Order: sequence, then structure tokens, then C-alpha cells
Amino acid sequence: MRILVVEDDPKLLESVRKGLKEAGFGADGASDGREGLERALEDDYDALVLDVMLPGLSGLDVLRELRKRRRATPVLVLSARSAVEDRVRGLDLGADDYLAKPFSFAELLARLRAITRRPAVEPQTVLSAGDLTVDTVRHEARRGGQLLELTPKEFSLLEYLARRKGVVLTRAMILDHVWDLDYDGGSNLVEVYVNYLRKKVDAGHEVKLIHTVRGAGYVLREPS
Repeated sequence: MRILVVEDDPKLLESVRKGLKEAGFGADGASDGREGLERALEDDYDALVLDVMLPGLSGLDVLRELRKRRRATPVLVLSARSAVEDRVRGLDLGADDYLAKPFSFAELLARLRAITRRPAVEPQTVLSAGDLTVDTVRHEARRGGQLLELTPKEFSLLEYLARRKGVVLTRAMILDHVWDLDYDGGSNLVEVYVNYLRKKVDAGHEVKLIHTVRGAGYVLREPS
């Protein structure tokens, strides 16, 4: 198994490479983001250990570019930034796991073994239904090629509908996933935002994509 370690701290880079080799892995190194991206695209690595704070290109920029090019190589992100929002951003961009510095090398090994055991699935970053596209990396949605001006919450709702295209989603499911709220039978929050989306996604189009299933919820359907 061959691992690429992208880390700008030379001592840490050498320490991780040495540990990986002692554990039976092949281990290459890169000390900046541009070199790391080039090597990750040129060679067939089994996994990447990727620092966030890198010269040239940040680790997250490297990760974004890899997923944009539909490279499914498992990625373990390393960062001294352990705030929840930083971890969420890395995972949303397509990281397979996230390990905060300082870390135990035994834990790094365990996490690498875990992500390389998972079946390689090409990450789906662009969702579609008819002439609607939802780019989850760029956070852009287009209908018939026209960019839709969506608020962050409207985009989150549309992404959720698109990821579960053809599945009827209840109000409770939408509230839990998009707003992280328990369902309150008296709330009309979901209805309000679905209406906002309809005005931006379906208005002016003969074919409607967002449908209400009476007594059940909402669904994004492909045109028949």
C-alpha cells in the first residue's frame, strides 16, 4: 500500500513517512500544496495524508481540486485547527476522515487502515435532475444553465432534495437534516422554504421538479 504525505513541517513529514515505512507502507512526501496535488494526480496512491495549512495551495484547495477531477483516493486531513466548522468543511469537500494535531501515530495508522478498507466510490459532487444541476463543491445551482441565486439555507434544502431525488421527504426529515431541529407540528418553516425554492427553481419553467405529496412531504422528481 502506497501513501502520499503532504506536510510542510519537515520534521513531522519525515517522522510520519518513517513510521509508515516501519508499518509496512510505501510512503512518499510533498512539502507544499502544488507539489502534493501534482503527485496525487500523476500517481495511483492508496491514500493521502493531507495537512490543511500548506504553502502554494492549502490542503482544502488540494482536496477540492482532487474531487473536482473525480479522483476518489481516500484522504485523511491533518490540521491544528480542530474547531467543528473546520472539520465539517473538510468532510464536506470530500475528506474521508479528519485528525487534529497533535495526534498519536497509532491513531493515524488506525484511521488510514479504516479509510483504505472502504470500497472506492467515485465522489458525486454534481447532482442533477433534468436540466437542474447542483454543484456541492462550488455551492452553485443552475436550471437550464442559468445560475440560481440561493441563500445558504435554500441551497442546503435543494441539495438534500437532490441527493434523495425521487424519495418523498417528510417535514420532520427536512427539519432534522437541514435545520437540525425536532419536528414541531405547528411550524411552517419547511413550507416557507419550499415555496422560496419553487419560485427560484420552477418559476418560468413548464416542467416542475419540486412536488408536494399530500399528507407525506416533498420530492424532487426527474421529468417524465
